[in-house]
Amino acid sequence: MTNQFKDKAWFKFLSNKYVWVLLFFASWMIFLDNYSYFDHKVLDNQIDELEDNKEYYQQEIKKDEKSIKQLKNPGQIEKYAREKYYMKKDSEDIYIIEFEGDTIEKDIKR
Repeated sequence: MTNQFKDKAWFKFLSNKYVWVLLFFASWMIFLDNYSYFDHKVLDNQIDELEDNKEYYQQEIKKDEKSIKQLKNPGQIEKYAREKYYMKKDSEDIYIIEFEGDTIEKDIKR
C-alpha cells in the first residue's frame, strides 16, 4: 500500500519534514502563542473602542471649555446658578414645574 502513495506528489509533499515544521510553527503562532492572531484581534477591538472613547471625551472637553468661557461672565454665572441649582435672590420666589414625563425619566435613571 505505501508503495502506491510514494509516487504521488501530495505524499511527497506531506512526508517532507520541513512542511511539518512549517505547519507546526504556523499553528503555534496562530492559536497558541501569546501574540496569536486571535489575541491581536481582541486587542485591536479594544484599541478601536478606546479611540472612540478618546474622541467622545475630547468633544466633551471642548463643550466644557466653552461653558467655562461663558461662566467668566457674571451674568452667565447667575443664569447657570438659577437653572442648575435653583438659587434665588431674597426677594424672589421660585416655582418648579415638573411634567409627568420628567418624573418618569428621573425614576428610570435612578
